[in-house]
Amino acid sequence: MPEHIPDGRAEFTGRIALVTGAGQGIGAAVAAALAQHGAHVVATDRTAPAAPSPGSDTAGTVTAEAMDVTDRAAVDATVQRVERELGPIAVLVNVAGILRPGPAAELSEADWADTFAVNTTGVFHTASAVAPHMVKRGSGSIVTVGSNAAGVPRTGMAAYAASKAAAAMYTKCLGLELARSGVRCNIVAPGSTDTAMQRALWTDDDAPRRVIAGDPQTYRTGCLLRNHGTIVYGGTLDEAYDRTAQLEWMCRVWLAASSLP
Repeated sequence: MPEHIPDGRAEFTGRIALVTGAGQGIGAAVAAALAQHGAHVVATDRTAPAAPSPGSDTAGTVTAEAMDVTDRAAVDATVQRVERELGPIAVLVNVAGILRPGPAAELSEADWADTFAVNTTGVFHTASAVAPHMVKRGSGSIVTVGSNAAGVPRTGMAAYAASKAAAAMYTKCLGLELARSGVRCNIVAPGSTDTAMQRALWTDDDAPRRVIAGDPQTYRTGCLLRNHGTIVYGGTLDEAYDRTAQLEWMCRVWLAASSLP
């Protein structure tokens, strides 16, 4: 990582960033941290998320908007309004996602469709709405928060894993096509992160350890994450934001159609 990115975080002063899934978890952490570092953030979710209270060191702003990523018309309207009233969207961060666990052979049609509608088609909707503006300006960055489940099989997570794999490949293909226009499209693929969605899967206090250890009867799927030079198990929201900020910074410089763990 370039040494001149302080604490692994990028400089966003005065730039407009649209963040989906900002009501909780990684999306909320990304929105708050981008604002802290000077961005004017449009934080969206199905219902307008509560805008974080600005701290004394917050240089940017957060505007909360209700936007359902599964509704193409709503996405288009929000993007047009932001471009018209606030200014050019320089950064799009796709975080909106849902998890409907269940055995692969027993998933309902509704759970499969709903998962893909948010996790995959939602990325398609937002990128399709924002990318033409970025192409016209010759610059921009689209970051999709995926999951390492896109490449690592997980029991009970077939729909989620498949939807994240599809979103990741779409983002890479988009990045390949838009690179000549100065628009970079990349993926952050975190492992299990301490969010409300993750905790909803935990049935007891020992669940976090089992997530890391994996099931020896199947495969060990716990992931290693680096935190300030030290290998640690599990993931925190700060680490997820750090990866997103680092990737967006590199996107502005040289990286396109890539995925970071």
